[in-house]
Amino acid sequence: MAAPAKPPLMLSALTATSCIGHGTAQTIAALHAQRSGLVPCRFETVDLPTWIGLVAQVDSEPLPAAFRRYECRNNRLANLALIADGFADAVRDAAGRHGPERVGVFLGTSTSGILETELAYRHRNPADGSLPEAFDYGGTHNAFSLVDFVRRRLRLDGPAAALSSACASSAKAFAAGRRMIEAGVIDAALVGGVDSLCLTTLYGFHALQLLAPGPCRPFDLRRDGLSIGEAAAFALLERAPTSVDRAAVMLLGTGESNDAHHMSSPHPDGLGARLAIEAALADARLAAAEIAYVNLHGTGTPSNDRAESLAVGAVFGAALACSSTKGATGHTLGAAGALEAVLGALCLREGLLPGGLHTRQVDPALGVHYLTANRRARATRLLSNSFCFGGVNCSLILGLAG
Repeated sequence: MAAPAKPPLMLSALTATSCIGHGTAQTIAALHAQRSGLVPCRFETVDLPTWIGLVAQVDSEPLPAAFRRYECRNNRLANLALIADGFADAVRDAAGRHGPERVGVFLGTSTSGILETELAYRHRNPADGSLPEAFDYGGTHNAFSLVDFVRRRLRLDGPAAALSSACASSAKAFAAGRRMIEAGVIDAALVGGVDSLCLTTLYGFHALQLLAPGPCRPFDLRRDGLSIGEAAAFALLERAPTSVDRAAVMLLGTGESNDAHHMSSPHPDGLGARLAIEAALADARLAAAEIAYVNLHGTGTPSNDRAESLAVGAVFGAALACSSTKGATGHTLGAAGALEAVLGALCLREGLLPGGLHTRQVDPALGVHYLTANRRARATRLLSNSFCFGGVNCSLILGLAG
């Protein structure tokens, strides 16, 4: 006997802050205008010929005094997103309805507050090399710092976990929150992710020879690498009420896989990516033909785009509209899955299929229908891909309620 279908969960609140906007109004306006937030790198002491997605407000928005222990760029960015779009109020309202112990927090990040550690190393004791006494690893660099800050900021007492699986981290946070609700452990889940700029990421990707010298151009014939960005994006997952607005966005399915092909390269045939896509479709009980658009992982590196095109082509064929929003936001690493899920939700509401920015000539060898200009269409279901180092893959399917 087949298992009963899982009821979809509603994204009852959502928010995003990235280089294209603080909050959803600025974000969707940038997508409509096909405006990129990428700029030449002028971050900290970094001296690299590349472009980045910088959130300028972070530098001028310290945390409230009561949360001084968590003061770091990553948590500042998280706080910026929490106070946008009435998101914090929506979460507090959910805690009032369900009880704070029945609201979980599941957030992805890859480097957390590592910038704080990098800055601390500049002030080591010259005698013994020790870090400054004021440096608080647990409150800043530790991956759980983000989750601890958010749950204390919103006074939540439910289960909480940090997910750190590189670029799939915050997509997997959606899957984790959903499982906890379905298991009856909680009634609502704050899911999402935050990653902020740091020296380790920029110089690390430079060492891997993966940084583009200009704005990244996913799926372009002459694509030459990625652009690093920073972002915070959150959604509140809850069971849908009996009567749901037709414009409500639902989480219909999640699919995860791990092909374990290589530490930093995708499976050349896109095997793990295809398995994640197929698992999401099966979870949502949808056929491939019922998906109207794919938000590609689309980093702009030769091997990633090639592998993803094989996976997408194997499942959907060559006619399905797809694009990568990383030409607008850059690759926000541990926040990418959540950011692109929120972008997808906004596009569903707006009837927008976003064109990928900076892509001048789509690589014909990739065999996909890649959009380079916006298209207006009433899409009711889309798939968003997040793939990462170590062969970790996660695909999410979102859809309108009506």
